[in-house]
Amino acid sequence: MIPAAFGYTRAGSVDEALAAIAADDNAKVIAGGQSLLPLMKLRLAQPGTLVDIGRLAELRGVTRLDDGRLSVGALTTYAELMESPAAHYGVFKDAVPSIGDVQVRNRGTVGGAIAHADPSSDLPAALLALDAELVLQSAGGTRTVKMDGFIEGPFQTGIRHDELLTQIILPAPRDNAGSAYAALEQPASGYPMAGVAAVVIVGAGGLIEWASVGITGVSDHAYRAAGVESAIIGTTGAAEVLAAASAHATDGVSVNSDIHAGAAYRAAMAVVYTRRALEAALARVG
Repeated sequence: MIPAAFGYTRAGSVDEALAAIAADDNAKVIAGGQSLLPLMKLRLAQPGTLVDIGRLAELRGVTRLDDGRLSVGALTTYAELMESPAAHYGVFKDAVPSIGDVQVRNRGTVGGAIAHADPSSDLPAALLALDAELVLQSAGGTRTVKMDGFIEGPFQTGIRHDELLTQIILPAPRDNAGSAYAALEQPASGYPMAGVAAVVIVGAGGLIEWASVGITGVSDHAYRAAGVESAIIGTTGAAEVLAAASAHATDGVSVNSDIHAGAAYRAAMAVVYTRRALEAALARVG
């Protein structure tokens, strides 16, 4: 397939990139291109201008902030993520190796996965569970938003046209926390039909003092399963508690139905994989 005609600009700096996207209402930012280019070839995406930020070194890499949190540059690839301090998080250890293939993991970027907001992308669920923050930059300054609420629908986010996602901020690692990801993958594509990321923090007396569950592949966009979270906070995470809490995995969402899985099956698998992710996360605490 051949994409529709488009303009092309290679940005030499973040400021150049911001100027280019502000100049064309139909501009699209490209970095790894592992998601955008296939859509362009099918003419499902027809940008007026491609703004290439792939060579902006200042947007690549993972650094530890003074308060212990991790800053992940938006151009950090999946492979680079797993060679960084972020590999400490069990949720990344589980999710990232199954994303795409070697080429995708070497070229695809963390920021691209977030901005693209594919309803079946693994990474947004992991970042939702980690309660990540996103740094968005425009010519007028920067703002920081929560990952929770940033994805508004299929391929839709809260990023404004004149903004660029520059950083993802992850919480500081802690000994009393555990995280995990479990997914039922479509055999041919590897995309999750139900993918669940879970993070738990265990406090005094072995009680769960904080929990976060991100789910992807189930609805039209990745979301936080608030019902599951509230059902396990304050408990020890006993098997029967996790089973009952996982039943809330699809509360308040419209479950997808397609050629790969009907809504009833997908909802049932969301429950199963939520329980598995929670069990694995609790096993990693300490």
